[in-house]
Amino acid sequence: MKKRDVILAAFGIFLFWQISALIVNRNILPSPLVVVPIFFRELLNGNMLSHALASLWRVVASMFLSVALAAPTGLALGQSKRFNRFFSPVIYLLYPIPKVVLIPIILLFFGIGDLPKIIIIFMILFFQILVLVRDQAAALPTELIQSVRSLGAGRRALFRFVYLPASLPAILTALRQSVGTAVAVLYITETFATQRGLGYYIFLNASTLFDYPTMYAGVLAMSLLGLGLYFSVDWLEHRLCKWQFVD
Repeated sequence: MKKRDVILAAFGIFLFWQISALIVNRNILPSPLVVVPIFFRELLNGNMLSHALASLWRVVASMFLSVALAAPTGLALGQSKRFNRFFSPVIYLLYPIPKVVLIPIILLFFGIGDLPKIIIIFMILFFQILVLVRDQAAALPTELIQSVRSLGAGRRALFRFVYLPASLPAILTALRQSVGTAVAVLYITETFATQRGLGYYIFLNASTLFDYPTMYAGVLAMSLLGLGLYFSVDWLEHRLCKWQFVD
C-alpha cells in the first residue's frame, strides 16, 4: 500500500470527524482541532507517555510469548497427523471461547499487575497463530517433503528449512489480523485493577474526570498504538517473506 493512499485515508477520517463534530455540536464529540493539540501536550508532558509505554509493553510481550509458544506447537501438529488428531478436539472446543469472559478468573488466580493482562492477550493470539500455522504446515505438498528427505534431511532439518519458512507468512498474517483484537482486549483489561495503561487513561478521563477532549486524545493514542503494531508486522512480513511480494 502506498504512503500517499494512507495519508489521504487519514485526512478523510479527520475530515469526517471534523464535520461530525460541527453537526453534533456537543462536548461529547470535540473537534480534532481541539483533540490533536491536547494529544501532543499530554504526550510531551509525560502524562500519556507512561500509560502508552505500559500498554505497548503488555501487547509486545503478549505477541512475543504467543509466537514463541504457538508457532512451534502449530508446526509440530502440522507435521504429525497423530498429534493433530489427538489435540484437534481440544483446540476445536477452546478456540471459539471469547477469552474476554475469562478476565475475572485470570484476575482471581494471578492478581493485579501486568501478568494477567499479558495472559489474556496471549490466549487470544495463541490460538489464532496455532491454527493458521498448523493448517499451513499440514498443507505443504507431500512431494516437496519427500524430495527434501531424499537429500538426507532429517526431522530437524525439515523443521528449519521447510516447515518454518513455509509457515512464516501464516505466523505474520495471524499477528497482523490479531493486532486490532489484541488492542481492543487490552483496553478492557486495563479498566480492571490497574492505574497504568491507555485503557485506564481513557476510562479515567471519560468516567471520572469527564474530560472528553483528553479522553479522545487517549483514544487517538490507542489507535496509533494499534496502527504502529500493524505496520510493524507488515514491515516484518515484507522483510522476512520477500518471495511473496516479487512481481
